[in-house]
Amino acid sequence: MKTLVIGTGGREHALALALSRDPAVSEVHAAPGNPGIGAFATLHEVDPMDGDAVAALATEVGADLVVVGPEAPLVAGVADAVRAAGIAVFGPSAAAAQLEGSKAFSKEVMAAAGVPTAGSRTCRTPEEVAAALDEFGAPYVVKDDALAAGKGVVVTRDRAEAEEHAAACGTVVIEEFLDGPEVSLFAVCDGTTAYPLQPAQDFKRIFDGGRGPNTGGMGSYSPLAWAPADLASVVMEQVVQPTLDEMGRRGAPFVGCLYVGLALTKSGPRVIEFNCRFGDPDIQPVLAVLESPLGELLSAAARGRLADVPAPTFRDGASVTVVLASAGYPESSSKGDVITGVGAANGVSDVDVIHAGTSLAEGPDGPRLVTAGGRVLAVRAVGYDVADARARAYAAADLISFDGLQRRSDIAAEPLGVVEGASLTED
Repeated sequence: MKTLVIGTGGREHALALALSRDPAVSEVHAAPGNPGIGAFATLHEVDPMDGDAVAALATEVGADLVVVGPEAPLVAGVADAVRAAGIAVFGPSAAAAQLEGSKAFSKEVMAAAGVPTAGSRTCRTPEEVAAALDEFGAPYVVKDDALAAGKGVVVTRDRAEAEEHAAACGTVVIEEFLDGPEVSLFAVCDGTTAYPLQPAQDFKRIFDGGRGPNTGGMGSYSPLAWAPADLASVVMEQVVQPTLDEMGRRGAPFVGCLYVGLALTKSGPRVIEFNCRFGDPDIQPVLAVLESPLGELLSAAARGRLADVPAPTFRDGASVTVVLASAGYPESSSKGDVITGVGAANGVSDVDVIHAGTSLAEGPDGPRLVTAGGRVLAVRAVGYDVADARARAYAAADLISFDGLQRRSDIAAEPLGVVEGASLTED
């Protein structure tokens, strides 16, 4: 099987790496990719938002499977263009990707499917915003209806901040705050059938203790020994299958990864959000402990034959990912800072350094690795248990340096099952 992964970040690096380790995968191509992916795959220059260009590249390289990583190309219909070219693609159509592309649409689907989620109001005027904020109270949850590159959600006790975010967005969804630890569950879907992957937890806030502004994710780990043993089966029954059925009724069958962001409340799991693709970095530790072949799984889903292949299996042990971010992130980011120590970190037993925001720049002795902004690298380790994997990840992360490096020191630390943003509920 020849595979083509679309995207540039850590998610795409982790997916491409897992595909490269599948004995059934003969070639891995990536477009545009990044320097880390280029170490084991063939990179191609293409605009990931240009569906026709992606389809042409897939045809040119003879791809048997295209995996579209990020949400923006999926919402823009890139998967539709690849399917129209007769090539199997793992990723939803533009119509199905509206589960992430529009928060209001997502809530409408959840309501129709009877999915347990936060109460919400879709607001288009300052008056509607004020009424919804009054109704739900603090902490205030304000979500931009449209895609916002991970920066569309504000959760705050500050009424003025909530109103300011709503005013900047246009249409917003205002929700009740769900109190409880958050969990990521990824469901691989073929339109009618779905298989869950092992749940993970990621750490959204920039500072230790779940404080500071939200980011795209500063680290993650799996498995979650503290989560209910039947969590995946409950979510598949109450959330994923009803959503697949509802999307099918609407003529927009969902093929790809349905990311279910959950809060484990006192009343049981409640959906915080749907995404139409794998999360980053929370998919990284899940892929590290995936025992069954990824290529077979994604290919079967893309072809509508998921029921013909076994459910994914996971090995014993655990994996922890620690993100290294650039100076100024998440409000801004620094680019062009020289990165050292990646080779040494990669040399640590059971560690992979995943590239997210890196590039190559000419130096006095040839090309050198530099930051390209945002989240730069993720150090992922596998261990006997969470504590062992965590120790390996941080030992390897200690070997990497660049100016302004930011990282959290409490990823997967005790107490497990941390509530990110817990300070929001403190008086």
